Amino acid sequence: MSFEALNVLGLALMPCSYDPLTGYYRDGCCNTDENDQGSHVICAKMTQAFLDFSLACGNDLITPRPQYRFAGLKPGDRWCLCALRWKQAFDAGVAPPVVLECTHLKALEMVSLAQLKSCALA
Repeated sequence: MSFEALNVLGLALMPCSYDPLTGYYRDGCCNTDENDQGSHVICAKMTQAFLDFSLACGNDLITPRPQYRFAGLKPGDRWCLCALRWKQAFDAGVAPPVVLECTHLKALEMVSLAQLKSCALA
């Protein structure tokens, strides 16, 4: 049985990015299932502050890794982030802006809608 994934607004989940190609399944959307241990469900627009923060935390999102179909990120790119990494950045004051329409409903298991809305892109 298939079902349509929902975003945090309760509507159909919209694509986050096809260039760079994002998502746990590299399908352009922040889709998830029980295999996605990191819960890559928050569509965010990268900032240099967040990329530097993530690197300092041991998660290098800048360096290309072609073997994983990962070209490396730069400010302005949209990417499906792990919900807990986004929350960690939020708590540190460097959370990247969020695209609510493209953020999976599952994100609300780890962060509040109010937190996401406070960082939402207009």
